[in-house]
Amino acid sequence: MADQARQKALSDVRRAQAKFAGVQDKLAEAREERRESFERAREAGLTLREIGAAAELHLTRVREVIDQD
Repeated sequence: MADQARQKALSDVRRAQAKFAGVQDKLAEAREERRESFERAREAGLTLREIGAAAELHLTRVREVIDQD
């Protein structure tokens, strides 16, 4: 019985870790999409303040996002 509980716990840990890794990948993709969008907005002539207003972020945060590598 204890061995069955251990196997179930191991399975649960693996499932949770796989789910977490998938979310991390999606988050990284979303961050890159946002950065690229901000850059396109700058190239189109929008100010940091205008981008910030559209994204509901302070202009300093917009600058940080754009400057991310």
